[in-house]
Amino acid sequence: MDFYPCFLSVVFVVRNQSQSIEAILTDAASVIGPIVSDYELIIVDNASDDDSISVMKHLTGEQGLANLQVYALTKEVDADAASWVGMENALGDFVAVIDPLADDIGFLPKMLDQAVRGADVVFANNRQKPVQSLAYRLAFTLFHMLYSWFNGVHLAKEAPSYRILSKSVINFILQHPQPTVTYRHLPATGGFARAYLDYSTVPKACPKKRLDDSIDRGMRLLVSTTRAPMRLVTGLSMFGAMANLVYGIYVVVVGLLKTDVAPGWISLSLQQSGMFFLISLVLLVLGEYILNMVSLSNEGPRYHVGQEFTSARMTRLEKLNIEEAAGKPAEPSVSASDRVS
Repeated sequence: MDFYPCFLSVVFVVRNQSQSIEAILTDAASVIGPIVSDYELIIVDNASDDDSISVMKHLTGEQGLANLQVYALTKEVDADAASWVGMENALGDFVAVIDPLADDIGFLPKMLDQAVRGADVVFANNRQKPVQSLAYRLAFTLFHMLYSWFNGVHLAKEAPSYRILSKSVINFILQHPQPTVTYRHLPATGGFARAYLDYSTVPKACPKKRLDDSIDRGMRLLVSTTRAPMRLVTGLSMFGAMANLVYGIYVVVVGLLKTDVAPGWISLSLQQSGMFFLISLVLLVLGEYILNMVSLSNEGPRYHVGQEFTSARMTRLEKLNIEEAAGKPAEPSVSASDRVS
């Protein structure tokens, strides 16, 4: 087994997994520990309503697991926002994000090998997906078609959630005003060296995803990470303004060239075309203003860490202890007067 002299941080997002969290972390430590010089396991508890917090407090005790960092959120957020909680607090040279129910921790060494070889971003795609409802699959397909059309990247295929990022990529995302939103796509679109790996593992029992939550998250990604929807609005506004302007000119030409025009048609048509022309211009200016404000906005974090606790044992701190070499006799001290003489 290869050994990599680096510090690896591994982020897990969990919710109501008190029965399996210890086994998940133990397996992770057995896989990661032998291949890196140092590591940390970061758990982001996404507002569990079972006894997960008490279990993780026990795991961070004196008799618990080493190198464990826990962040407990006060309310449930989407998976990307919860993942970013762990990533922005990670200390490692490389940071891995794992869904313990869908991703295979045993595949992580192959991903780390690519990262050490120079890939700033390593994506891993599991060919076997959790079973979801038909409505969710249809909405999933439609969203990724639209997102790929607007942004030029298929999130599910080109930016899966199972990934390893270097510290430089994380620092790049930190400079963005909305890292919890753009964390998902920026590693795939930021120009970094990327590696794509595929594997096939049967996912563990995965809860059904709620369609309404997924639609809300998808719409937020569409309007937050691309200007295309608002550009469509401003484009339609400009088209409307030009169409009404042309129609107004047409009405004037008809009034000048024809004499058998219905009474009141010219004045009514000019009034309507002028009104809609002004409305279209207002929408155009308003749309451009919104685009500019969105680009300058600096939205705060959408989460709040309610509790934070750390393992009582940290192996990287134990390695810093300095022990005096045993059996080495102390050298006799020489006074200043002896040296002079």
